[in-house]
Amino acid sequence: MGELPRRVATGIVLVAVAVSALWLGGLFWAALATAAVLLMFTEWAAMHRLPALGRRLGLGLLAGAAILTHFNDWATALLLLGGGAGLGGLFLARLAGRRAGLLDRGFVMGLLYCGLPVVALIWLRAQPWGLYATLFVMLLVWGADIFAYFAGRSIGGPRLAPAISPNKTWSGAVGGLAGSLVAAGVMCLVWPGYANMAGVLRLALLALPLAVLSILGDLYESWLKRRAGVKDSGTLLPGHGGVMDRLDGLVPAAVAGAGVFAATGWTG
Repeated sequence: MGELPRRVATGIVLVAVAVSALWLGGLFWAALATAAVLLMFTEWAAMHRLPALGRRLGLGLLAGAAILTHFNDWATALLLLGGGAGLGGLFLARLAGRRAGLLDRGFVMGLLYCGLPVVALIWLRAQPWGLYATLFVMLLVWGADIFAYFAGRSIGGPRLAPAISPNKTWSGAVGGLAGSLVAAGVMCLVWPGYANMAGVLRLALLALPLAVLSILGDLYESWLKRRAGVKDSGTLLPGHGGVMDRLDGLVPAAVAGAGVFAATGWTG
């Protein structure tokens, strides 16, 4: 099987699993989100060569934050992540013989990179309109990724960030923004009360900045891989690489999307 068929087949399976868990919600969604971020942190730890103690500590803190959020205690979950990142980073730095006051940045950044989106996604799904809000965030990331991939391959042109990711182009970025608008249009037909001009404008205006964050998240992960000297974050997903490779755009979009929905009250 070629690269593109493997990528498509894996993508279909991943979308089916994600949408099924999202539809069921509750423990099913929390379990899937938690499993995804634990795998992400495992890949992050390998890329940053964290010690075994740092990996176990990070996995434990992430699991605890996910459990707390599932039981609607997201504030404590955020405190756990922040406190765990600070104290754990300081402890690991001292353990490695670094001077006092210096944090292990690989551990701290990895814990926040993986922890904030799991809190955001579990919290968002638990809201009254959380099914639609979470689907909106996921759909716009998928739309941006798919449209960017095919626009970049078919149109080509100037590179977006050649020093970080030579294969990404400006045409792909524009295609990604167009894909996010298509996703917003689809959600207007699905989300009750949004099949009107006000609903279209609301989701379109939200989709564009989230799509930009999705693209930046993709570039950030490409920069991490380049710095670590690896092509993919892992090998778990045929045609996609690792879990981080598949969810890199969702990380910032989920956090920012949950923040906007929390601030506006659009999820009820």
